[in-house]
Amino acid sequence: MDGNQTSRFTAVVALAAILGSGFAVVTAVAQQPPATEGSAPAPDAPREETSPQLPPGHPAVINPATPGELIPLPPPGSGSGASGLRWQVPEGWIEEPPASAMRRAQYRLPGAGGEGQCVVYYFGPGQGGDAADNAQRWASQFTQPDGGPATAALATEWVEVEGIPVLLVEVTGTFYGGMTMTGGPQQSYPDYMLLGAIAQGPDANWFFKLTGPEATLREQKPAFEKLYRSLRRGE
Repeated sequence: MDGNQTSRFTAVVALAAILGSGFAVVTAVAQQPPATEGSAPAPDAPREETSPQLPPGHPAVINPATPGELIPLPPPGSGSGASGLRWQVPEGWIEEPPASAMRRAQYRLPGAGGEGQCVVYYFGPGQGGDAADNAQRWASQFTQPDGGPATAALATEWVEVEGIPVLLVEVTGTFYGGMTMTGGPQQSYPDYMLLGAIAQGPDANWFFKLTGPEATLREQKPAFEKLYRSLRRGE
């Protein structure tokens, strides 16, 4: 890392320390144990899109995990109240402070294969892209055992929950979705699984993305179904 890169990295770290955690998590219907600031990350689990958390309405900043990419921050008040979604958090899921400004909520998922993770993304009115395109992008983060792309094995299904269209996504294989702070090589996670639900909110799509060891996510699949079946429009 040269002098310029070091300066940029130091500036990002300083920005995060000054601003602190200013991004609000969507309130779930079911009461959950309070999040612990010092929660440890799931061992050997990939973490995506790490960035400083910013107060609502703060201008977009450069994401240190993806040099040159701007983080789309929702406008103040968007994704809450009548423009938001609500859901029930499954029993046993451990709520964590969101790791980046793009996340509205995140949870650790216990299981026989090791911990998995659920992340809820909301990017703001009209942002986030088409549901089917995002499903293809998620599948492209996997490869099959023979090294081929996982897009051919992608399973999707449209359901409707209380008038909310939801695209369900499922794919398995070797996961390459994690990113490094320096933009270096991605780690691979064999025998992984992704379960996703892309829900059409009042003003934008909401993305519920579960990743983790396949044994764990198959164990958590009934809980995942309860989560997306509990989706309701905000009030």
